[in-house]
Amino acid sequence: MIVLHARPSPGFREAVDAIFGPGTVVHVDEAAPLADVADEVTALLHVLTPVTPEFIASAPKLKLIQKLGVGVNTIALDAARNHGVAVCNMPGTNSQAVAEMALSLMMAVLRRTCFFDARTRAGEGWSADPSELDSVGEIAGRTVGLVGFGHSAQRLAPVLAALGAKVVYTARSPRDAPYDYWPLDRLLAESDIVSLHIPLTEDTRASVDPFAMKRGTVLVNTARGELVDEARLVEALTSGHLRGAGLDVFAEEPLPRGNPLLGLPNAVLAPHIAWLTPETLVRSLTVAHENCRRVAADELLLHQVV
Repeated sequence: MIVLHARPSPGFREAVDAIFGPGTVVHVDEAAPLADVADEVTALLHVLTPVTPEFIASAPKLKLIQKLGVGVNTIALDAARNHGVAVCNMPGTNSQAVAEMALSLMMAVLRRTCFFDARTRAGEGWSADPSELDSVGEIAGRTVGLVGFGHSAQRLAPVLAALGAKVVYTARSPRDAPYDYWPLDRLLAESDIVSLHIPLTEDTRASVDPFAMKRGTVLVNTARGELVDEARLVEALTSGHLRGAGLDVFAEEPLPRGNPLLGLPNAVLAPHIAWLTPETLVRSLTVAHENCRRVAADELLLHQVV
């Protein structure tokens, strides 16, 4: 039994049926527990709801946990390893979508899109205090620091450069790329825009300090919320230390009502959908289908993490 643990849109369901065959995949809503399918599931198509050690231990036929995306921090990797369950991800399948979302968040913060959209809808678009326009800006002429230089950052960098930005990056080691490599501390201190493109690990958790950035910086996060201490981020945005932030990911997801980020006018927020486009789904499901076939045929898996 192949199980998709998600809340798929109609288009998502159609793509699953088109690639796997109608009725081949069992859908379980992301808010529902997997206990009802634990006895029969052989392959789990995982999106965001954590895959726990308890579930893995309760699923005797489970052979594959296939992440529809890249980050595997929501999967109990040690438990999977201990129970002989393969874990695979799919680097590169969502890179285009994430790169485009990061760019759109940069622009939304710099141009204050949400602020002016709300005023225009309220019939007040032309009555805002003229000083509000003093806080908009362009990407051109700014230094954009990319924290991580994987697939999404590599797609984003030439677009930013074409718009007139100075692109710099940090990674575990310098790459063969036409952009300056800076250590993280320098990148944070000197960039006008910082965009996060690294996985969440114990080494990277809370590794990006908003107060290590210069005053007036824009932070964009399409990677993982826990890369930044959220309390310090709220403080930096509230105090005006940061010009603004474009956030698609959060320390707690879904973002709970009452979270202070919801009340900040200089934060543009999205519900972890940077990766989620119909084009990404087709690419992702194609890889997942191939890995399910390979599991059944006892063949080498694509992008195996465990």
